[in-house]
Amino acid sequence: MKTMHFKTNINCGSCVRGVTPALDGKAGITDWKVDLESEDRILTVRTNDQLTEDEVAAVVADGGFEAKPVDR
Repeated sequence: MKTMHFKTNINCGSCVRGVTPALDGKAGITDWKVDLESEDRILTVRTNDQLTEDEVAAVVADGGFEAKPVDR
């Protein structure tokens, strides 16, 4: 398992619902959540070890949002 963190523009419950199909539909993503309380709206994604940060960011982009990797 690998855990990745991203700064996003996912900023409300409706946005979370909008990106859910893209994240839930991506093979290799085992779990994810968005911290809507955080100023940076941090998306935490747990994956198998085969997905890269760029691939996860592309999935989020397919869902209509931006995701930029951050160190945690």
